[in-house]
Amino acid sequence: MLLDFTTLAPRDAYPWLIGTITPRPIAWVSTIAADGRTNLAPFSFFNGVCARPPTLMFSVANHPDGRKKDTVRNIEAVPEFVVNLVPFALAELMSASSASLPHGVSEFEQCGIAAAPGVRVRPPRVAAAPVAFECALDRIVTIGDGPLAANVVFGRMLIAHVSDAVLGANGRPDSAKLDLIGRLGGDAYTRTRDIFSIGRPD
Repeated sequence: MLLDFTTLAPRDAYPWLIGTITPRPIAWVSTIAADGRTNLAPFSFFNGVCARPPTLMFSVANHPDGRKKDTVRNIEAVPEFVVNLVPFALAELMSASSASLPHGVSEFEQCGIAAAPGVRVRPPRVAAAPVAFECALDRIVTIGDGPLAANVVFGRMLIAHVSDAVLGANGRPDSAKLDLIGRLGGDAYTRTRDIFSIGRPD
């Protein structure tokens, strides 16, 4: 089979992207509007970028009508955010927070998700998340326009909240203890507890 993305409509290309680029880590992003209202939403086009300076990125697609989502609007107004990582234990709450709510309605309150205050940033973090990165906006890169176009958000990682419960004997995060989930195609997810090792060449 040969798939020609140059001839596919965005809605037809999207299932191929999410069905083949897997597993994808999930950035559960908390932001705050200029008036103080909070927002929490998950995004699975997410990854680290580099360590100098420590930087991560996640991508937010526009609404079907081409409007920017609240996450991007909030970061444009208050250029700070928190990326919370999602363990299996919080999977249902994360999914619930992805519902389309009216602008200004807080997913923290709507879904009963406990929040904890940020230390260096104004948005709160998910209190039960095993890892949460407080970030300052580096830049937003817009790719395309209209429905399903991307707003790629790059953030400088300021501090990380890491639960002692997910650390191994060496003091570093233990993948099995983290038990994070990853996004597959459709409604499918995976867990990070299925692990194997391969030594790196010299």
